[in-house]
Amino acid sequence: MLVLVAPGQGSQTPGFLTEWLELPGAADRVAAWSDAIGLDLAHYGTKADADEIRDTAVAQPLLVAAGLLSASALGDIAPGAVAGHSVGEITAAALSGVLDDAAALSLVRKRGLAMADAAAITETGMAALLGGDPEVTLPHLEKLGLTPANINGGGQIVAAGTMEQIAALEADKPEGVRRVVPLKVAGAFHTHHMRPAVDTLAEAAKALAPADPKVAYVSNKDGKAVASGAEVLERLVGQVANPVRWDLCMETFKELGVTALLELCPGGTLTGLAKRALPGVKTLALKTPADLDAARALVAEHTA
Repeated sequence: MLVLVAPGQGSQTPGFLTEWLELPGAADRVAAWSDAIGLDLAHYGTKADADEIRDTAVAQPLLVAAGLLSASALGDIAPGAVAGHSVGEITAAALSGVLDDAAALSLVRKRGLAMADAAAITETGMAALLGGDPEVTLPHLEKLGLTPANINGGGQIVAAGTMEQIAALEADKPEGVRRVVPLKVAGAFHTHHMRPAVDTLAEAAKALAPADPKVAYVSNKDGKAVASGAEVLERLVGQVANPVRWDLCMETFKELGVTALLELCPGGTLTGLAKRALPGVKTLALKTPADLDAARALVAEHTA
């Protein structure tokens, strides 16, 4: 059984969309998306520098566009389950049939703008903690006033809070943590700092007509597979201010009997976590179109 997963913010790198736009029809498709949401996705995916694509309002639509583009390049496939990390949940909602591509891009554009506005209120950030025991790390974060915004499994927790709190964490790591790595994001996502964005997103969601997912949609909220499109959309709205429980998503992958995990462009982060947390599960990250043949072979081997 194959699970198709979409990465979240921080996985983008300058020029990562360049080779994907060379595929037949890709440039026209991205141009249409760009016109629809008022953002030049081709420019940001090919020519913009790291600081430009770090902007939340840019990064989020760019990542969803990349996920949808790379998924379509695989052809008509039928994964057993889909999931996305943070903003990747919107990509997953489109892949599962809850939203069409246009609705997904419209929603993520509004999400990115709302979260950028919320992040501008206070200077905040996020940092990944590599190694350590959660029973030691979590109380340490609480002591520093930080939120465990992403509990990713595989020995990784991402802390979020003000830049002063992040600096305090770098100076005072929890026992057992090897490194504290600042992330390429512009805010304390999935914390109370994002609450102003929830109302904006809830209003945007009212205009959408979600369908029920055609395949198992595994939610960041609690790792549960959600069968109702309306509930998927409700969770997408609330999730911007609540922690990502990717560890629980991977537990559900195990329960579902997943044998292979394929990560959409710009892949790498989620396959890395799966290699540590899901031994025996084959993994592949779509980084460039050169990975498509191997990905199609993996799909053929692990889908009915």
